[in-house]
Amino acid sequence: MRWKTTEYAGWGRALRATADLARPERQGALREVSAQSPAPAIGMLRSYGDAALNNAGRAIDMTRLDRIIGFDEQTGVVEVEAGANIGDLGASFAARGWIPPVMPGTGFATIGGCIANDVHGKNHHVVGSFGQHVAEITLLQNGRKKVVTPARNVELFRATVGGLGQTGVIASAKIRMMPCKGDMMVLTERRIDGWDEFLSLLDGSRSDYTVGWIDATARGASLGRGILEEGEITSGVSPDLGRPREVPFDAPHWALSAPVVRAFNAAYFRRVPASGRTTVKPIAAPFFPLDRIHNWNRLYGKRGFHQFQCVVPVAQADALRRMLERVANSGLASPLAVLKRMGEGRAGYMSFPMEGYTLAVDFPNRPQAAGLIGELGRMTAEAGGRIYFAKDALAGPECVRTMYPEREKWLKIVNRADPEGALLTDLVRRLKLRDAP
Repeated sequence: MRWKTTEYAGWGRALRATADLARPERQGALREVSAQSPAPAIGMLRSYGDAALNNAGRAIDMTRLDRIIGFDEQTGVVEVEAGANIGDLGASFAARGWIPPVMPGTGFATIGGCIANDVHGKNHHVVGSFGQHVAEITLLQNGRKKVVTPARNVELFRATVGGLGQTGVIASAKIRMMPCKGDMMVLTERRIDGWDEFLSLLDGSRSDYTVGWIDATARGASLGRGILEEGEITSGVSPDLGRPREVPFDAPHWALSAPVVRAFNAAYFRRVPASGRTTVKPIAAPFFPLDRIHNWNRLYGKRGFHQFQCVVPVAQADALRRMLERVANSGLASPLAVLKRMGEGRAGYMSFPMEGYTLAVDFPNRPQAAGLIGELGRMTAEAGGRIYFAKDALAGPECVRTMYPEREKWLKIVNRADPEGALLTDLVRRLKLRDAP
């Protein structure tokens, strides 16, 4: 297998690595490279920070291993290689009456990445996390194949789902697809004037898919204003969305200055009529709203950006409000901020979801952002919440120490699966996740 020295980055572009990458095209080649030179697997690099980085080491690029192996029309179970994109899987099956039960915020996430991060979607309060719908995982550990299911090798399954790729290379998986009516979505949007109303409506929503855009620059009586989106899948004729747009160059520093962001957010809030509106759209539009703007991360400029995402228990909603106040007063927030209600569902020892409210906010990579994100992380820990590893680039080990109480169970399985530490990544080293408690 040929290795190529490559500089690469996470989606936030603030952190980079130089590593030797292999790019197998067949399962046989993947087994060979896994046996000869064990290394962490990477996909489409949609994790924002350093979850996929292995600076000065090696990594296995899985993106050519993207085939659908088989599909059972009776049970809805699809077997797919780990490098396949979740969006492509949805597009292939929705018109046939099946859809992946969980769709993260980008269709470019690979199946392997969805498992390794136990991703969640806009329907977490209904169906739980991605890993809860995984029927089987084929792992490669030093080239040796191991088939893992929720009923067999239970501890290894729970250490793999949400386990950041530390138990072996995910070669393929079987996913239990969900029946659906078609490939369209009825989407209802309405303005929300403030924080308390937003939480009340999130709690009371009975829609399958619910998400809130929040104006992270609004303060005072307008704190927490935004737009609530509620959707249900339906059938219909899909309109032509036209060609995707592309950001052709890195935006200048001033493009996301505080006055520009405030003006944009005010206009975006008003784009929905005061009375609300209901439309019918292809499912890709509400599931993956930014995917049709290729390279949208370049809007943050050459230095890139950071995202902070946390979840706190329902009883700690006031702590999340204080975080939003801190963000609004900082003048650092971008237009991309999301608020969701999460249910209990999680499948792995290190899975992010917990019942509560999750807030995600993007910040341009400026010196002040690191201090603010550090403060938000400490507030999250004090509230009994946790941060999302797939988005993190700045946290320290002391911040996450109490956030994942099942880490010792995960660590026991990981050290057995990878005793030499061949699968370590920059994130795992930075957070000292594999250090002894």
